[in-house]
This record gives sequence, C-alpha cells and structure tokens, in this order.
Amino acid sequence: MPLEAPLTDLTDVIDALIPQAGALALRWFRADPADLGMADKGGAMGFDPVTEADRAVEDFLRAELGSRFPDDRIIGEEQGVTGPSGAGRCWVIDPIDGTKAFITGVPAWGILLGLMVDGRPVAGWMHQPYLGETFAAAGGAGRFTGRSGQRPLRTSRTAELAEAVLYCTHPNVFTTSEERAAFDRVAGAVRLQRYGGDCYAYCLLALGQIDLVVESSLQPYDIIPLIPIIEAAGGVVTGRGGEPPVEGGFVVAAATPELHAQALALINQA
Repeated sequence: MPLEAPLTDLTDVIDALIPQAGALALRWFRADPADLGMADKGGAMGFDPVTEADRAVEDFLRAELGSRFPDDRIIGEEQGVTGPSGAGRCWVIDPIDGTKAFITGVPAWGILLGLMVDGRPVAGWMHQPYLGETFAAAGGAGRFTGRSGQRPLRTSRTAELAEAVLYCTHPNVFTTSEERAAFDRVAGAVRLQRYGGDCYAYCLLALGQIDLVVESSLQPYDIIPLIPIIEAAGGVVTGRGGEPPVEGGFVVAAATPELHAQALALINQA
C-alpha cells in the first residue's frame, strides 16, 4: 500500500484502533499491584518493569496491524521485530511508554504507535486513555483530541533559553558524567526545569505548554512515534549532533529552531 493516496484511510484505521488499545491498558491501571503481572527486565538504568498491560497492548496492536497490513514490518518494545525484512513500511510500537508512571498510578504514560516509510517517520500517535487524550500527526498535520474536542498542535514561540520551560523524565537517563554535565548546562540556563513526563512531556511540547525536552538512553520505539507529532506542531527534534533521532539515544526536542540551536550549543560545548 503506497503512502500517498491512502494516508487518510490509514490514519482512520489507527484512530479507531488506538482507543481500543487504551481501553485494554486501563484494565490494569491503578489496579492492585498483585494483578499487574509485573517483572523486571533489568538494564543499564536498573529497575525496568514490564506488566501484563504492556504485553496485552502490544499483542493487540501487532495482531490488528498484522491482519490489516501483512506486508509491513513491525517493531515493538516487548517482542522485537517481525515481518518482511525488505518492507518499505514499518510500524513502531511502545505499548506503555512510561511503565514506571503506570505502575505508580500516575497518568503520565501513553501508548505510542509510529509509522516509518523507507526509514523516515511519517506518522505518529500518543494515546493517554485515562485522560482521554490523543496526540497525532500524519502528512505534516498534527492534532490534539481531548475531552473538549479537537484542535491543531502548535508549539510555543519561545526562542530564548532564559524564557524556556525544560522537562526531563529523570536524571538517571544520563548514564555518563559527560552527558549529565551537558544536561546541567542547559538546565542551568532555562527559566524552569521539571522532572517527569516520559512521552507526555514531548506531547506537551507539541501542545505549546512547555518548550524543551532533553533526555538520553532512549530506544527507537521511545521517540520514533513522537517525531512526526513534534515536527507537525512546528518543533525541532534531533540527536545531539543534529541528526534525526530514529536510533534513540540522546535526544533534544525544542519548540523553535532558535531554542533548539541554543540548547545544542550548550550541550556540545567543549
């Protein structure tokens, strides 16, 4: 299925699937911890939980995408890569981005689904079912759907670090002293710096509520679905070298090109 003509039809399919995945996740949200089926995947940053909600949401999305688009490749956090190796189109799933928030009852998690064509992110969705919110973008157009209706996504016009609001999920995402020093240089230059948010912080940037997100240790599925959302809203998101952050790692997302350039300059300061 080529991208151009049926993009609207394709997004209609995903717009219908995402709320179903959200309803599935809510079966476990704020449930008895004994019912979460939680396990620790471990890793460089210590405790890395996975729950029955993660598994169930990814299983659901894989089954639905696989039945509708059998020629496409699928990458997911919990089950890795499936589908034809030469497929030009690839779906990227993070079933519960922010599992630590999820298991502690904080609604700063989301279901992420992205679409890549020939290695380029072209569409993305972040659904937060407890709040009834969806952030989505396709073909360069972004939209926010909430309890009060739908509106276009647009970043703030903040162009100076001294006026910016910066978010980062947690300081332990910076696993080296050099990375942490780079982040601290930016954090020391902004008006307000807050921790928390996971995928929700990037969406708040696209909504114009905050101005800057700087993080490291991201996996591709953490950021690929968010790239189209940020860019459609007018923001800029790259790695620390200015490259597309499709491999994850160190990521800088900013509301404006000016703000992004200032943040990168501090991050890469010798």
